[in-house]
Amino acid sequence: MDKHYLTPLFTPESIVVFAGPVEASETSSGHSPQALAVRQALQSQRFSGSLRFLDIHSSGTLADLAQARADLAIIALPPQDIAAALEVAGRITCRAALVVSSGVSAEQAAALKRTARREGMLLLGPNSLGFQRPALQLNASAAGPLAQAGSLALVSQSGALTASMLDWARSNAVGFSSVVSLGPNTSVDIAQVMDFLANDAQTQSIIVYLEGIGNARRFMSALRSAANAKPVVVLKAGRKPAGNAAAQTHSGTIVGSDDVFDSALRRAGAVRVRSFVELFSAAKCLASRYRPVGKRLAIVTNGGGPGVLAADWINEIGLELGTLGADSAAALKPLLPEQASLTDLIDLSEDAGGAHYQAAIAAAGSDKQIDGVLAIYSPKLGADTTAVARALAEMKRSLSKPLLACWMGDASVSVARSTLGEASIPSFRTPEAAVGAFGNIASFYQNQQLLQQTPPPLSTLVKPDIEAARLVIECVLAERRKVLTEIESKTLLSAFQIPVTHTILARSANEAMMIATQLGYPVALKVDSPDITHKSDVQGVVLNLSHGAAVKDAYTDMMERVTRLAPQARINGVTVQKMAAAKRGREIYIGLVTDDPFGPVIVFGAGGTMIELLNDRAMELPPLNQYLARRLIERSRVAETLGDWRGASAVDMNALEQLLLRVSEMVCELPQLREMDINPIIVDESGAVAVDARIVIDSAPLAIASNAGPSSQQYGHLAILPYPARHEQVWPMRGGGDYTVRPIRPNDAQMLQQLVHSLSAESRYFRFISSMTELPPAMLARFSLIDYDREMALVAVSKQRSITASGETVETERIIGVSRYITNPDQSSCEFSLVVADDFSGKGLGSRLMESIMDVAREKGLSEIEGLVLAKNPGMLKLMKSLGFAIKPFDEDPDFKWVTHSL
Repeated sequence: MDKHYLTPLFTPESIVVFAGPVEASETSSGHSPQALAVRQALQSQRFSGSLRFLDIHSSGTLADLAQARADLAIIALPPQDIAAALEVAGRITCRAALVVSSGVSAEQAAALKRTARREGMLLLGPNSLGFQRPALQLNASAAGPLAQAGSLALVSQSGALTASMLDWARSNAVGFSSVVSLGPNTSVDIAQVMDFLANDAQTQSIIVYLEGIGNARRFMSALRSAANAKPVVVLKAGRKPAGNAAAQTHSGTIVGSDDVFDSALRRAGAVRVRSFVELFSAAKCLASRYRPVGKRLAIVTNGGGPGVLAADWINEIGLELGTLGADSAAALKPLLPEQASLTDLIDLSEDAGGAHYQAAIAAAGSDKQIDGVLAIYSPKLGADTTAVARALAEMKRSLSKPLLACWMGDASVSVARSTLGEASIPSFRTPEAAVGAFGNIASFYQNQQLLQQTPPPLSTLVKPDIEAARLVIECVLAERRKVLTEIESKTLLSAFQIPVTHTILARSANEAMMIATQLGYPVALKVDSPDITHKSDVQGVVLNLSHGAAVKDAYTDMMERVTRLAPQARINGVTVQKMAAAKRGREIYIGLVTDDPFGPVIVFGAGGTMIELLNDRAMELPPLNQYLARRLIERSRVAETLGDWRGASAVDMNALEQLLLRVSEMVCELPQLREMDINPIIVDESGAVAVDARIVIDSAPLAIASNAGPSSQQYGHLAILPYPARHEQVWPMRGGGDYTVRPIRPNDAQMLQQLVHSLSAESRYFRFISSMTELPPAMLARFSLIDYDREMALVAVSKQRSITASGETVETERIIGVSRYITNPDQSSCEFSLVVADDFSGKGLGSRLMESIMDVAREKGLSEIEGLVLAKNPGMLKLMKSLGFAIKPFDEDPDFKWVTHSL
């Protein structure tokens, strides 16, 4: 479980290289440039493992080939020779293959994938520049010289950008743990590489250049796993224009796929940058190992102008200017020049020297109102710019907050910038670039809060009538329709407890008048047609009708106008509904769009007839919980009007959040939904009501899950699998009491660490094959926030009562056991682990946790569960035998037993 399945590819102990004859390489005649570059790159480094070159055209026996067996085969040959080399690599039982080449067609790439799958090999490439692992002295690439070793990983879908980034890094003293260039048709994709880097101890931060995504569920899974353990910054190219010409709702018109990608990255806990320059800036900060912080940035400057520019940009990108508290300012003031000002900016005046900068930065570093510090220096005549830079370098070691620098100018500050770079202080040429870089750090912190949310598909509200909703959808699809009428749409909303206005269909003017009289005036009339998307465009809406004659006239006039303006439209009649009573209510909308590849996305913003003009859209991937619903509302522009606003009372935020939760339930439970507009929703201090709705459906989509077994298919249309609450069960404890077995949650991390602390040294060694006394932060994050689609961890939780010093009885929870599995790369088997608290040994927890985790794996569609058990662990071996596991020697290490069980 601890060794990643991509280890043979990225951490090989032995390599065989197919790069053609040496003579061709030396002359570069009749040989690809990639082959020459790869051979030179490999030979110029001192790779610690074994390295052997082979020529597939030379004669040799099978016995000769057998001696060439290796973990990794590197193939740098012309396209016509690659297939033969890959066959040979399979014959000598290579576990992974890297194809460094260009000009390989999609058809050839597909054939190479089939060969690799048949031979059980991992395949990176073709059309890839390869990869670098500087700490291993391994340059298996055609991307130039080996990068300096460091803690930053680069994953790129562009070879040209990879080479440019490496060139920039060499002149900026930025080192890498890994550099991976992916081609457009590679078998090992970007999600798998990120998953490896998430588990790589040498990698502290990851930057990604992305052009496209194949499998959304797998991408989100790997990205969330990586961003949970370390900062991830993404630059995506190929932004599409907003809008979809075929859309049949407001939401489908105003929401573009690039907006959805933003939402997906935010939910995954990663940070998006918009330009190559920003990517470099982010790389500088990440290389300095700055951890996530808040968004309050203090400006320390010796010039008012640059400081004001920085403050303006802070406001522009949604950060906050960090200011010193009264006590901090009072203590700092005597240490600064007389002209210094501490009102907003920490303006040290033009007389400031290194000691003044040190004092100001120390004060900001210890002030709780500040999350980071930007030091700006404008060179003055006769001043020593390098001395001030050295003063910052000395401060860096004692500062726990991010410290960024902006040395204005060019030639006169080049030495100072070098000094800052040597101290790993990110240095920028403009205040705006420095503030933007800090903004990336702050965004990562904010997005981490979203990452920790793992909502179930259904909220804790009153259970919806899901079957009634499904019956409505089935009836509409049976009639070969996709657009629901207003009444059908509102019936669907009502099934999920969403308040709607009472609406009745009238098919004549007299019928409309009678319905209006029964409902009570004033009323609204709306045309009902499956062919009209925006009713107001064809004058199909009349509001505030106050008596019967007005209703009859409005009905007749509306039918005439709509027939004239939309002659091809099918008209069912006119709906009659009572006007919403809220006098100072705000109009909002909640919508749904379906994105390729991320699936359904929930949209929130300002509603009414001017929705496209206002273009207010905030988005979130389902499922939602109350925290996510509130953050979604806060990101919209209309949020500013929802509090006390221009004489109107604040709206009922709880009702609005519950409405979003209900929409989330609809999206999760009804995979047939494609587009939805609930517009307008009238919300005021007394609640929220849906006035109009339009829903587009289709047959349920194919699952986008990476391994869609029976349990995944229900929610296979979602990019993020909901929390699997159905696996929660209460069991009796042997000897009295009970305990709960449930899937792990991110907020279980502290209880999980406490379990590890409580284990005996022997128990910890049996579980982790290590003498560690606690889980390292990255491992703890990986163990507590998991992707329920490809793995599962079940925790046994016991509730314990204790009495405080004041005599009050309090109830606390404690994790007393964990079983987990991770799906193997073959997608048909899984590897398990198990640990039980020592003081709960012998109470049946081990058996129950193993049986439960096996049930989950079985439901997932896996066929076998397997694991390694220390031969010196008789208790575990006895348990395995009692559960029917086959126990065999482990050929690679006699200290272990290999245990397996068919599911």
